[in-house]
Amino acid sequence: MSDAPKPFMTTPTTNTSPAWPGQCALITGGADGLGFAVARRLAGRGVRLILLDTNLVALDRAASQLGPDTLGLQVDVTDPVAVKNAVDDAVGKTGRLDILINSAGITGRTNIKSHEVDLADFERVMRVNVNGCLHTFQAAVPHMLRQNYGRVLHFASIAGKEGNAGMLAYSTSKAAVIGMTKVQGKEYAGTGITVNAIAPAVIFTELHTTMPEEQIKYMTDKIPMSRCGTKDEVAALCEFIVSPEASFTTAFTFDLSGGRATY
Repeated sequence: MSDAPKPFMTTPTTNTSPAWPGQCALITGGADGLGFAVARRLAGRGVRLILLDTNLVALDRAASQLGPDTLGLQVDVTDPVAVKNAVDDAVGKTGRLDILINSAGITGRTNIKSHEVDLADFERVMRVNVNGCLHTFQAAVPHMLRQNYGRVLHFASIAGKEGNAGMLAYSTSKAAVIGMTKVQGKEYAGTGITVNAIAPAVIFTELHTTMPEEQIKYMTDKIPMSRCGTKDEVAALCEFIVSPEASFTTAFTFDLSGGRATY
């Protein structure tokens, strides 16, 4: 008998997860920006897409670009009843749901000190960025549990890890998303469902064109690479995180920060 050490294994290595091309992904905020970039990447893998967004014009445009199998639904993620109905109806049409990506988000008012923050604006950001993730998670995960497989990816931000001055609501909401990811990843670790987050630094999207120039400069000045990230870079990392191969990472936040992240 050989004395060679045995590899450390607690489960068989056979991959019994669904084939990548046969999967179905639900993406919030999928009509444009980062959500659309990720949707386009997954479409290239043969993944069927369900896009949730509030912008009906953008949804129609996205569906026309992504192909006839794309299902675009006008849904406000802050409404839990509307979210559950939309998800259940969509899964009824697609037959399964393997991937949930929560990319819908807003910054709220920025470039203001904390004592100047409007409570209504703060609560609106939390409803979209935090409650929205929870609503879709609660609607999607029962479908994943029935098939003993799923990939959940929440969009957080480097602002949630390190805080961006002048962005109290946004930074607080993204810190909450990171905390949510840690809890959910642990709770579902034995079910075949992984739950992770991604924490980008400044990624140039349509969202950032609405922010004050000094706010963008404040954020990019902190990036050692001295540049914004790209939507394609985000999409590539997301593709790995929600892939069948990424089966042993959960409750983790992936950085995409050009060297800014300190932990």
